[in-house]
Amino acid sequence: MLIERVNDISSIEEDIQRRLFELQDLKYKEFASKLMPTINPETVIGVRTPDLRKLAKDYSKTPEAMEFLKILPHKYYEENNLHGFLIETIKDYATAITAVDAFLPFIDNWATCDLMSPKVFKKHLPELYEKIKVWLESDKPYTVRFGIGMLMSFYLNEHFKPEMLELVAGIRSDEYYINMMIAWYIATALASSTTRLCHIFRISAWRNGHTTRPFRKRLRATGSAMKQRRICGR
Repeated sequence: MLIERVNDISSIEEDIQRRLFELQDLKYKEFASKLMPTINPETVIGVRTPDLRKLAKDYSKTPEAMEFLKILPHKYYEENNLHGFLIETIKDYATAITAVDAFLPFIDNWATCDLMSPKVFKKHLPELYEKIKVWLESDKPYTVRFGIGMLMSFYLNEHFKPEMLELVAGIRSDEYYINMMIAWYIATALASSTTRLCHIFRISAWRNGHTTRPFRKRLRATGSAMKQRRICGR
């Protein structure tokens, strides 16, 4: 039985890899590799995102899809992205959370981290928020980044709470890809509501310097950063 199971896994992997290489675009491979310095270029096949999404949509309808999600780690960057897109198709919240939790420790780059946003999450925002708080406490940088991304995707609207901004601003990390997501989140929060500025400018001096750059474009419609600081009493 074990041998049969191993053979099944090998067959699923080989089938997926074959499909991915059929979609290969070498120019895109070169382009994508340069954007992700944390991964080995040899693990990038070069499949454009629309093609990968279409493959995920078609493959999600097969019985092999759930088996593929059990195969970790993957060899190729595109296998990881396909994994994320397949998770997005899961309609049961608990199943999606389980799949995300299993996958997050294996994410090794910002692009794979940022592409995954399960649609079912939108229907379970109170439960998701509690889970996000767990992710933000992780020692895995891309798990933390994913948690911040979920706050940005689902809660910068009528579901926003000031404590969410405080949670993100309170994260202390030397990890570049965590801090850049913090900057992105704060800049996006600013764009969606200038009343959040007084919370934003409570963050540390180091991070404030890093968030100034993304603020500049956002602030053009609402005034200069210095003017906004004065509004907050600084």
